[in-house]
Amino acid sequence: MTLVKKWRGAGDVFPSAFSSWIEDFFNESNLPRWSGLSGQPAVNIRETDKSFVLEVAAPGYKKEDFSVTVENDLLTISCNQENKVEESEKGYTRQEFSYSSFSRSFTLPDSVNADNIKGSYNNGILTIELPKKPEAAKVRKTVKVS
Repeated sequence: MTLVKKWRGAGDVFPSAFSSWIEDFFNESNLPRWSGLSGQPAVNIRETDKSFVLEVAAPGYKKEDFSVTVENDLLTISCNQENKVEESEKGYTRQEFSYSSFSRSFTLPDSVNADNIKGSYNNGILTIELPKKPEAAKVRKTVKVS
């Protein structure tokens, strides 16, 4: 068993075990689903008898920050947010700017009625309801067993 590993070369700053740990830590698959580093919010998609429902986890935004478009059976949800803070006090001035944005696109199935898509934003969750065309809606039927 070896407790100390050799460095790979004179130019290396960290031992290989530590370097490997850094590479593993910053691997995108290890990042949270919604962080400034991964750049994409988590999305839940569920199907009901009459519609598909997308739930986008996007806390900290206002509903005015979102744009939802449908073009050529492609639903695109995007968001742009700009924050400015400016303070002046006793000869000091502080200005801070921050920007955040994301964009997610989904190909709509033929069964979706794109003309009646609805959206709402509540408690950090953007909900998009994609109603199905009447002929695609599942009809529940009871069969009598004799």
